[in-house]
Amino acid sequence: MTLVRMQPNSTSTSTGPQTVNDVMEVAGPQVCDDMTVEVALAVMAGARTGHLLVCDEHGLCTGLVTRAQLIAVRDSAAYSDRIRLRAVPGDRGFFTSPLTTTAEAERAMRHRRLDVLPVIDEQGSALGVLALAR
Repeated sequence: MTLVRMQPNSTSTSTGPQTVNDVMEVAGPQVCDDMTVEVALAVMAGARTGHLLVCDEHGLCTGLVTRAQLIAVRDSAAYSDRIRLRAVPGDRGFFTSPLTTTAEAERAMRHRRLDVLPVIDEQGSALGVLALAR
């Protein structure tokens, strides 16, 4: 797996290590954590994406959910149409900074077996996502 380049290189002439900011995708759909699983799946289908960034009531990124996670919840015996995204089990709270080098981010993603990683600013707002190519 390697990082996917979704944005062109910046016009900077720096020869230092490439950062997450250089290769991240735009944030894409962001939803509130009180959204139900069914509505979230519909949003994903409409946006033609495999993940959603989840935010709290203050607009701060709390994590990311994937279509696979939501389908697993929906298909479980304990499923109810009242289950909210905040109740979906997953790898919440793992983020990266736009200043992290791509090598560091890729190592962390491989270690945690993540395909997509939210990129947040110092205040916790989502800036984009970092994706690994398969």
